[in-house]
Amino acid sequence: MAEIHIISKCNIYPKTAPILNNSTQRIDLTPWDLRLLLVNYNQKGLLFPEPKPHQNPNLEDTINRLKTSLARALDFFYPLAGRLATTTNGNTTSFFIDCNNAGAQFIHAAVSCHLTISDILDPVYVPSIVHSFFPLNGVLDHEGVSNPLLAVQVTELSDGIFIGCTMNHMVVDGTSFWHFFNSWSEISRGLDCISRPPVLNRWFPNDVSCPIRIPLSHQQLIDDMSSKLVTPLKERVFHFTREKIATLKAKANGEMKTDRISSLQAILAHLWLAVTRCRHVHANQEISFHLLMDTRRRLSPPLPEEYFGVALNIKSVATTAEELLMRGLGWAAWKMNNAVASQTNEEVMKSYTTWVKNPQQVRAGDVLHNSSLHVGSSQRFNMYGNDFGWGKPLAMRSGMANKGDGKITVAPGVEEGSVDIEVCLYPETLHALGDDKEFMEFTAI
Repeated sequence: MAEIHIISKCNIYPKTAPILNNSTQRIDLTPWDLRLLLVNYNQKGLLFPEPKPHQNPNLEDTINRLKTSLARALDFFYPLAGRLATTTNGNTTSFFIDCNNAGAQFIHAAVSCHLTISDILDPVYVPSIVHSFFPLNGVLDHEGVSNPLLAVQVTELSDGIFIGCTMNHMVVDGTSFWHFFNSWSEISRGLDCISRPPVLNRWFPNDVSCPIRIPLSHQQLIDDMSSKLVTPLKERVFHFTREKIATLKAKANGEMKTDRISSLQAILAHLWLAVTRCRHVHANQEISFHLLMDTRRRLSPPLPEEYFGVALNIKSVATTAEELLMRGLGWAAWKMNNAVASQTNEEVMKSYTTWVKNPQQVRAGDVLHNSSLHVGSSQRFNMYGNDFGWGKPLAMRSGMANKGDGKITVAPGVEEGSVDIEVCLYPETLHALGDDKEFMEFTAI
């Protein structure tokens, strides 16, 4: 059985230590950040072919290039080289990023036996060893007080390289995660400066003061980490071609006599119907679909795309299993469309200020169960533009972080206009989904 062997481990520091003052040394966290205290770090990675001899004479040169370019990338994204810190005031705690230059973690690893790119990509289900391609498995965000906020693991395969990144989810959302990844790859290709410098100042409305204090001690947060049984889950990546997506979108819009349903809404509605069929839930059972939405462009004025932090809201769509299956694709997609459209500047601001008055922590178990689906990530993220100097990636895979029954991860496909949907479910449900002819009609094998 294949296992991961650690070759080396070190800390990487910004190439040029930033000159900080009180306003840049400490970055106070927003409600968007603080809601994620009890979730795992964000884990995404890319699978690459091995460099050709003319690109890098040996693997050691590749590893050194990645370390050097990572150090330079941290010059621009220096909060990732820091740690979380806390201050207490009575029964409340505030969290902030201490830009103390403690360093990011870099691990060089290899698979102990012959494991190829095909062994990762060809199986129907994502091989469990993929989870071992990521560092800091099982670490929760608030544990960033004693763990790196960024950890990278570069794993050698027989004919490829996997670069897995683990970042604290209170520090970055998906947009910021891939902004950093894109910038790191630019530097690795030979650029000294990046095309899109990050905006590091956190956003607080005028009527919200910081730091925000949570009515819990850090010890209470630790004590709240009740042990949970590890449930057997499987993951599978379903590929949707541009042509199949266009057909689904046209069908959904045609059923509702509109042109406002997006491609992704049509795909997710199609998936929701199929998973509901495969779960065999009771007709009257309430089911829900949780949509994770970027709020940068929903504010007025909008935040820049380069805003480095978390800017997310969760909006849920609920119905019964019977109603969903009876009304079908167009209706389900239209409900999602309305949920997205409801996230106006006023609604985003209301959610933000309401949380300040009554802080609530997101827990994976609260939204991941056998009557719900939860979608994250985006097909708009630039994953396949990450060329570190020896070619573009072959595939994206995610780690074990925040996985549960019903976790959906969206990604662009390799071919332009295509979409990959990574689905995490109980094995029997995922097997039934693969046998569901109505669902599989629109996927590519």
